[in-house]
Amino acid sequence: MTTLTVLIAGRGGQVARALAASVPAGVNAVCLGRPEMDITDSASIARAMEEVAPDIVINAAAYTAVDQAESEPEAARLVNAVAAGALAQAAAARGAPILHLSTDYVFNGEKTSPYVESDPVAPLGAYGRSKLEGERAVAAGNPQSVILRTAWVYSPWGKNFARTMLRVGETRDELAVVHDQRGNPTSAAAIAAGLWSIALGYGRAGAPLGAGVFHMTAQGEASWAEFAEEIFAVSAAAGGPGARIKRITTAEYPTPTQRPANSRLDCSALAAAHGIALPPWRESTRSVVEELVRTKGWRA
Repeated sequence: MTTLTVLIAGRGGQVARALAASVPAGVNAVCLGRPEMDITDSASIARAMEEVAPDIVINAAAYTAVDQAESEPEAARLVNAVAAGALAQAAAARGAPILHLSTDYVFNGEKTSPYVESDPVAPLGAYGRSKLEGERAVAAGNPQSVILRTAWVYSPWGKNFARTMLRVGETRDELAVVHDQRGNPTSAAAIAAGLWSIALGYGRAGAPLGAGVFHMTAQGEASWAEFAEEIFAVSAAAGGPGARIKRITTAEYPTPTQRPANSRLDCSALAAAHGIALPPWRESTRSVVEELVRTKGWRA
């Protein structure tokens, strides 16, 4: 069996860690971050490409500090747009496809039903604008690009909603959580499984099963408050924190960046083109929260 060499950019992020923890048989996965590969430095990218000689590249690197991006938009743009485009071009120069992660924040959230890929984009803040520019740079830089918009990412590590809820809930009986924003909570492990499925399809067929922009989130939807309620229900059953949730409005919890009220993404195009459907969000939530309770991972 021929080994498929995959270069993963963004070693320390949630999805990159999930990818590294689930490498399939027959894959040589090389996860790189700074200083080995700085995607904001074209020379650093070129060296890594030469040394690794990847068959496919997965870009899991991103500037994800949504609120902070409002005060440093150029920093967000450098990583999410300029560097993403440079990485895509470098992969293309080697004839390698690139799988690139994007976000629900490219939409303004005003649609009343789940977004499909062809819906008009209208990001509300600097983070969303930088990710949209990144989508366009990746597509322009590499004709073999699969751009995957996901949302509400969480895992047993890194900065995310699940860990924050458990950390705060350990010392408080009640937490106020927004109930008028809806989306698809999606675990990093589920995203990693989807990415590996596409990569393996390329390895078998010699070309991506379909380039373009796709939505890839867990099945089902929730508000942030409903997501929090599920987190604490699972946690309490497993012997962890079990705080009550007070449902509030977005207006009661202002943030520097306006969040889309509707972040729901329709993933039927991904299923049709790649045969991929991520598991229901409650299933993944149970797995992640039970691991966090077992390891007290919200304290790390």
